[in-house]
Amino acid sequence: MKATANSMRASRRLRRQMAPPEALIWQLLRSSPAGIKFRRQYAIGPYVADFYCPSAKLVIEIDGNTHAFEPQAEHDARRDKLITSYGVRIFRIAASDVMRDATSVASAIVETCAARRPSTIHP
Repeated sequence: MKATANSMRASRRLRRQMAPPEALIWQLLRSSPAGIKFRRQYAIGPYVADFYCPSAKLVIEIDGNTHAFEPQAEHDARRDKLITSYGVRIFRIAASDVMRDATSVASAIVETCAARRPSTIHP
């Protein structure tokens, strides 16, 4: 999952210019709830994911209205294909859901990540 120089630059820029729904979710995830760590604006190959949970190998995408239209939907499909080829799942959330109830969305993200983490119990 090596990032490109362009995606690294973009991720740094995007961290400084987060959209309001992303900023709301980040405020709830940044403290590693339930001991689960998250990264924001994480570069994966030539792309930048809104959030990434390394222990669950899960990308979290906050999708605004533009993701429903053809050019963005095609871009998302190419991006998803590459990211999933690395064994990473993608969890998409509507930005309107975040704006309506960010706490519930953050809880769902944490629960999803907790369920996907490998067991730390060894026989």
